[in-house]
Amino acid sequence: MRPGSIERQEHEYKRHGSRCLFANFEVATGRVVAPSIGETRTNKDFATHIQKTIATDPQAGWIFIVDQLNIHQSEALVKLVAKECAIELELDGKGNLELMKAMASRRTFLQNRTHRIRFVYTPKHTSWLNQVELWFSILVRRLIKRGTFTSVEDLGERILEFIEYFNRTMAKPFKWTYKGRPLQV
Repeated sequence: MRPGSIERQEHEYKRHGSRCLFANFEVATGRVVAPSIGETRTNKDFATHIQKTIATDPQAGWIFIVDQLNIHQSEALVKLVAKECAIELELDGKGNLELMKAMASRRTFLQNRTHRIRFVYTPKHTSWLNQVELWFSILVRRLIKRGTFTSVEDLGERILEFIEYFNRTMAKPFKWTYKGRPLQV
C-alpha cells in the first residue's frame, strides 16, 4: 500500500470458504449473547441458534428483533416457539403445520404478544433499526476487513475470540444520536 493508492489483493489470495454467524445483541448491556457459527444458514440452523439462546435463560421472556428474511419466519421456528411456550399446533400426517403453510401466518404466530417468546420484524430496507447490524459492522471493521485467516476454522475461532473480547472490554448500549430534520411527505 502507498498513500493515495487503493488497497489491492495479492495475486496469491485464496479463499478457503466462509462461515455463517448468528448473533444476538442484548440492547440493554451491549453484549453479544449465544453466538452460533456454522457452515450453512438454513431454517433449521436459525431455529437451533434461537433454541441455544433460549437455553441461556429458559424461563425468561424473549423478544427477538429480526428482519423479514425467510428463515426468520420458518416452520421450524414456529414449532420451536410452540414447544417452548407449551402451545399445541395442528400438524398434518407428515408432521407439517396444518394451518400455517403461508409465511404470513407463521409471522403472525411468531409475533403474537401473548407468547413468552416472540419476534418483532423490522420493515423492509431498514436494517439500521436492528442494532445487531451495527455490531456486525464493528466486527467487519475491527476483525474481518483486513484479517488473514488460514482456514474457515481459524475464522470461526477468531470471531468467537473477538466476541469474548468485545463483551469483556467494549460492550455498552448503543446511543443513537440522529439529529435530522422531520420527514416531510
